[in-house]
Amino acid sequence: MHSTASGYRPLLRTPGAAAFFFTAAAGRIGLAMTGLGLVWLLHARTGSYTTAGLATAAFALAEALIGPQLARLVDRFGQTRVLPWALLGHGTAIGVVLASSTPAVAIVAAGCAGASVPQLGALSAARWVHLLRDGRPDELPTALSLGSVANAAAFLLGPVLVTALGAMGAAAAASAVAAMLVLGGGGALAAQRRTAPPPARAYAGLPHPGRTLLRPSFLLLAALNLAIGLYFGTMQVSISAYATGHGMPGAAAPIIAAAGLGGLLSGWLYGLRRPRIPATRQLVVATAYLTVTALLLPFAPSATWLGAAAVVTEAAVPPTLVLLGVLTERAVHAGVLTQAFTWHNSASAAGSALAGFVAGRAADTLDPTAALALAPAAGIILFTLSLALRRSGVGLAQVEPVRTQTEPE
Repeated sequence: MHSTASGYRPLLRTPGAAAFFFTAAAGRIGLAMTGLGLVWLLHARTGSYTTAGLATAAFALAEALIGPQLARLVDRFGQTRVLPWALLGHGTAIGVVLASSTPAVAIVAAGCAGASVPQLGALSAARWVHLLRDGRPDELPTALSLGSVANAAAFLLGPVLVTALGAMGAAAAASAVAAMLVLGGGGALAAQRRTAPPPARAYAGLPHPGRTLLRPSFLLLAALNLAIGLYFGTMQVSISAYATGHGMPGAAAPIIAAAGLGGLLSGWLYGLRRPRIPATRQLVVATAYLTVTALLLPFAPSATWLGAAAVVTEAAVPPTLVLLGVLTERAVHAGVLTQAFTWHNSASAAGSALAGFVAGRAADTLDPTAALALAPAAGIILFTLSLALRRSGVGLAQVEPVRTQTEPE
């Protein structure tokens, strides 16, 4: 295993890398706060979870559907040109939510906020690819592992901060802080031109780069992201249902937090290694591990057992996400890379929403054990798709476009 010095430090010492990584990481915390912040804000104002849920759903649906179209503009015109306009739209929409006096206005504005929210994780990943493509491609898994750590940390810190402010009666402050983090982090990212990938017109390697988004390998990767979303949605709902069903609703938060910390550590450690086996084979191993360990979840006799099983299972998630990112970079043209990452985010969100609904129905109509059984089912889907991707062997040779110019300063 490589030491930290030979793993992450050289990456962050690359000129411009630390600046864009940490600014995007700050923005990610804001993104992790936004959805839950809307729930706290609108419930505090209206007393209705229905209104809060509709606003959150509008935000998530718009983000999933419009996000890839926004990413398409980023790929076409460049991050530094499109990101400021997206931030202006997002900030304005959140401002309308904060100032709204009627539920209908708040719901529409929340949808507009979701449509314009920048995908800072995808933008950061695209910068890593651009920075490492020439001469250092073997460091990309380490860079994406660093991104997975930032994402895990954001989704540990963000909801805690929102909940703390909401419990203090400062729900509006929670949404305002979330917006400031997104706008501050995104604005700082937009100002960093040196590390921004060139727009699509700067590439002459393929006449129609967008066609690589229709390659079987990319579609299989999208299906894999949908499947990992199924796992996410199942765990979020089923753990809460299990804890409540066993008369310990307060145990859900520590279990979820422990699993998140385990995943954070797993992502960190995975980034310190550079396995020599092919990424597709690593993906098969990671998804097989997730499937086998997830089988422990439905048989948990206590909350302590469930927590331990969740931590062990969650260890497979960051390597899986990193490998999906690495394989995505190989499967598509660089001129559509932000779109590719964003489509995969949307697929994961769709899977999470679907699994959350199914797991909730299973918990209501059957019992929490039935909901937990959906986790290994998601693992089986992941494993099967991973085998299909490895056996297909198509479209995973890295596309090497010819760059004709860099993004203007």
